[in-house]
Amino acid sequence: MDAEINQTAGIERINLLKVPLNIVAPEQLEDVVYELLKTGKGQDVVLLSLWDLLRARNNYEYRPFVLRSTLVIPIARSLVRGVRFLKKKKVYRYMPFDFVINLLSILEKRELSVYLLGGKMRSLKRAEKNLRQTFPRLRIVGRFVGNFKHQEEHTILEAIRKAAPSLLLVGRGVKGGERWIARNGARLNNGLRLWCSDLFDIFAERKRRPSRKAFERGFEWIGFCFQKPWRFLRIFPYIYYKFLLFIYKLFNLG
Repeated sequence: MDAEINQTAGIERINLLKVPLNIVAPEQLEDVVYELLKTGKGQDVVLLSLWDLLRARNNYEYRPFVLRSTLVIPIARSLVRGVRFLKKKKVYRYMPFDFVINLLSILEKRELSVYLLGGKMRSLKRAEKNLRQTFPRLRIVGRFVGNFKHQEEHTILEAIRKAAPSLLLVGRGVKGGERWIARNGARLNNGLRLWCSDLFDIFAERKRRPSRKAFERGFEWIGFCFQKPWRFLRIFPYIYYKFLLFIYKLFNLG
């Protein structure tokens, strides 16, 4: 089908180059979150970049994870343009930091909970302190650093299950990154699970997030490239993405 409806929360889901995206307007997000939490099941949330979309087309581990995720939210301007080009539809793009802040605000309204996993101890403690100050009614039911040893993993998973957070935030430092959630999905809690990259460092005020103006113009990637110059090579996957859009449009493959 060209468009599918997530019956759990009434969310429209479309496919872009055989990768799912959800259409969630900002004013819908609160109701969607509460509906998902009512199911009592584990719900994976993916913040999808262009690079992620290309990985999700053929990566043997990442693709199944994205396909079974409940919410796949675009964060790249190129994805919004790609959907408009192929399907004449409007999808809503979120800045990762804003999405997580909105999510935490929604949870705080009902005094729900979050578990923090990832980052280094100094950043994690500072992030927790700042989150408690910003969201005083949000219950932080546990935290653990990202660079844990393999033999500690079972204990961490048990702690997360017992804490039963409404949201598990997994950040940088956890071996495997987003794939850690995919590999341990059946052993995790029944709330929302979200990979948040370096947001703990941002919460701890150790890193700056991209400016809103740069994000709105689609230039947020430039700052990351100066930090890691090899990322400039991603211009070639971007060209490949444009080529795929043209082929799908030309042969009506959408």
